[in-house]
Amino acid sequence: MTTVTEPDLSSAVIPLLKGVVYRDTHDRPWQHLLQLQPQVRDYVAALGLTVVIDEAEGYAFLRQRPVDEETDDDKQLPRLIPRRSLSFPVSLLLALLRKKLAEFDAQGGDTRLMLTRAQLTEMLRVFLPATSNEARIIDQIDAHIGKAVEFGFLRPAKNADQTYEVRRILKAFVDAQWLADLDAKLAEYAAQLSGITDAKGEDE
Repeated sequence: MTTVTEPDLSSAVIPLLKGVVYRDTHDRPWQHLLQLQPQVRDYVAALGLTVVIDEAEGYAFLRQRPVDEETDDDKQLPRLIPRRSLSFPVSLLLALLRKKLAEFDAQGGDTRLMLTRAQLTEMLRVFLPATSNEARIIDQIDAHIGKAVEFGFLRPAKNADQTYEVRRILKAFVDAQWLADLDAKLAEYAAQLSGITDAKGEDE
């Protein structure tokens, strides 16, 4: 006999307050969320939040509502979703991953983009200042990868050592317009980096 579980608001909201809810890893909360979308939106709105649900990509998360400049400071709600300050290398890594995801989707086929540590390292090191200390730059890149994992944009594969899945929530944070300008921005940065490297070489 199949047991039918009634949708429960707490089961939908609490996982969202803890972080991103994914269809493939949070099956029950995801189902509760889809069935109770209006109630969830009303509930989190009272906390100064909005819920973003992408059914096609299979993820949902909470976003802080913009501050209303016309509202008195003493009436503003405390911020529940902390702002995260990203270093330039981590921001660059996320941009490169977003571009890789767009190229991957254009090819069709598999829905999960998997990249090895070696591939991530090669992607990023092209845009990092040259150094004779190879071990140091590898440690730095590992730290940047670790931050992407911590923020939920990369997920270590369960059955493959040093392999990561690029999480599709990245599409919500790097929009299509920004992505369209990415090549020009990367070319400009590469030119600046080349100038810095050349200048160092002349000084030496």
